[in-house]
Amino acid sequence: MDEKKIEEELKKIWDETPISHTHDMKEASWNDFHSKAFPPKKQKFRVWRYAAAAAAVLIFVLIGTGIYFNRGPVVQNIELASNVIENTTSKIKTVFLPDSSKVELSPNSRIRYANNFVTNRKIEMEGEGYFKVKKDKKHPFEVSCNETTTTVLGTSFTVKGNRQSEVSVSLYEGSVQMSIKNQDKKWILVPGETFTYGKNNTALVTEFNRYTDFDNAKLIDLSTYLKENYGYKMTLPQEYYNQKITVRINKKEDLKTIVQLISEMYNLNFEINEELKEVTFQ
Repeated sequence: MDEKKIEEELKKIWDETPISHTHDMKEASWNDFHSKAFPPKKQKFRVWRYAAAAAAVLIFVLIGTGIYFNRGPVVQNIELASNVIENTTSKIKTVFLPDSSKVELSPNSRIRYANNFVTNRKIEMEGEGYFKVKKDKKHPFEVSCNETTTTVLGTSFTVKGNRQSEVSVSLYEGSVQMSIKNQDKKWILVPGETFTYGKNNTALVTEFNRYTDFDNAKLIDLSTYLKENYGYKMTLPQEYYNQKITVRINKKEDLKTIVQLISEMYNLNFEINEELKEVTFQ
């Protein structure tokens, strides 16, 4: 490309600067640049080298004069939800999310989230799931189910939606904010409260008992509780069968936390066999 052609192309680019710069400003800055990039020639030399260098530094010159521009609008890098986890079994499925939060997904339920979940902690929920959320104040955790959105920072709760568009959210730990599509009102739940929405498009907050109490019960009775609620068999030394226990347990407490509590209360060692689903104390 000859010098004249290069000069014409650069002038076109220059004239495409933002409207906020007047024609006189553009013309003055162009003349200043042109006098430096294309000085009067006293002798022939390889113009293409200098012109190429001028084109290469053009962007920096434009930045320096305060009239650098972008040919198009800035587009956010938005990732569509593409990770789907579905529980097609008859048992609860435990899922660990990319941010280390945990979901216990009930049968015939599924969740969907984006590839950039660690910084965009938004989940679409169908069915029922129990969430134990990892705390991250910079990135709120949101669960959308039907027309409701549950927003949390770090807590544990269940979300249940059905085909009749009814949703219930029960809070076990922490706090959550509930909102409904196209409504400005917000509801803040505290542990032991359930938010229900759906029937006749009404929202209702009620209380529920989030604990299971064992009041001077036999320790062996706790074995039945673990089997029914966690699917694990508990084996105790026979001399401990009739030992009494008084304890209050969060209904969504981690199995290991309960096992460690029993271990400390009775000075017992324990082993959890994940394959056999068995807890053995000795």
